[in-house]
Amino acid sequence: MKIQELLQQRGKENFSLHDRYLNSQMVRVLKTIGFDRHYVRAEGAYLYDDKDNRYLDLLSGFGVFALGRNHPEIVEALKDVLEAEAPNLVQLDVSLLAGVLAEKLVKLAPPGLNRVFFANSGTETIEAAIKFSRYATGKSKIIFCRGCYHGLSLGSLSATGDDHYKKGFGPLVPDFIEIPFNDLAALEAALAQNDVAAFITEPIQGHGVWIPDDDYLPGAAALARKYGALFIADEVQTGLGRTGKWWAVEHWSVEPDILCMAKALSGGFVPVGALVCKEWIFDKVFNRMDRAVVHGSTFGKNNLAMAAGLATLEVMESGNLIEHAAQAGKTILDRLQPMVDEYECLSEVRGLGMMIALEFTEPKSLSLRLSWKMLEAANKGLFSQMITVPLFRRHRILSQVAGHGMNIVKFIPPLILTESDIEWLVGAVRNVVTDAHRGPIAVWDLGKTLATQAMRFKAGT
Repeated sequence: MKIQELLQQRGKENFSLHDRYLNSQMVRVLKTIGFDRHYVRAEGAYLYDDKDNRYLDLLSGFGVFALGRNHPEIVEALKDVLEAEAPNLVQLDVSLLAGVLAEKLVKLAPPGLNRVFFANSGTETIEAAIKFSRYATGKSKIIFCRGCYHGLSLGSLSATGDDHYKKGFGPLVPDFIEIPFNDLAALEAALAQNDVAAFITEPIQGHGVWIPDDDYLPGAAALARKYGALFIADEVQTGLGRTGKWWAVEHWSVEPDILCMAKALSGGFVPVGALVCKEWIFDKVFNRMDRAVVHGSTFGKNNLAMAAGLATLEVMESGNLIEHAAQAGKTILDRLQPMVDEYECLSEVRGLGMMIALEFTEPKSLSLRLSWKMLEAANKGLFSQMITVPLFRRHRILSQVAGHGMNIVKFIPPLILTESDIEWLVGAVRNVVTDAHRGPIAVWDLGKTLATQAMRFKAGT
């Protein structure tokens, strides 16, 4: 099979194939909002469609493409693995590349984390963290935060604080306790019975980019220790440089018992997740030879994934990408924050490193307030589409709404953005936010756009 020939011959069939064989509702969404492009090439922070239009990718595959797309050093590492014809997934053996990557991750991880488990995704690392916590402590309860997102498999879904993802999939795993994020009193009350295996949290909540108070994560870690629970840091999105440090917990000098990562570790090519934890936890779970395979992942330590992880860490270090992410993110925030005082719909610009949110709120002036209410009555969170849709259609910038029903627009760009990319971003945001303040005219334009696209979809064009 010649893949390049296949891509050329059938390149325009992606939407029809997905509509027929995969998730037709996703096709409907993309066509309704006008995001139905035929991308043919990708490089760095950019996507290119079949008309050779260039798009700035501020979604980066939900944070996967921290190094940008098709990074040549990752490509070369993967070619090396394939050409080496090395034994892979022997299973009754141990992998050299997995050992080398584990060694590297332990050196980079917060102090005290010196054992590694490899999986295929962030969700799988959360499942492992839940299981390890229960076995190591002998307790069953898991505390998680309202508004958090930890994944969609049954255990990680049980620890996800958004009912939009849970509805209809119950009953979920028992003994999961939800508390408010950024609330130490609520956490202590939930821990007080000494029957909790672990408290799990994202250092910064991805759905909304909610940043905790400075005392929250240190206080949470101290409370977990006080009541004999483990502290699990879900760094699947925030880790590996996203916030301008290797790990988001470093901003608060927090040392978790378990840290989960994925997304960026893949280099954008091969799915991989990793859990790093304290040695005593591993020693509890894998405490006898007959328990050596009590938890595992068939493809978790495959050579391609391990090589992608090693090459990703090498590029991050040699290219000083962590420092660049911190500085570039600060520049973006500094240039966007003055708009809060200029536009009444824009209530806050917040973020750390390359994890940035624009929050919109109901305006005070009559005409804008009526427009806001009209959109919210149609669909909660629809105002944010007045930002993301024109960002894409007029300025060729791919972004996302930060969560279901939210009027928060989120940027999680590659860590490699240039000064010209930042100018592109800032200028586009100013343009679309200005336009959104035209009130009823802007609402009408959005409604017309969505209606036109919906009719196109129904007509099959």
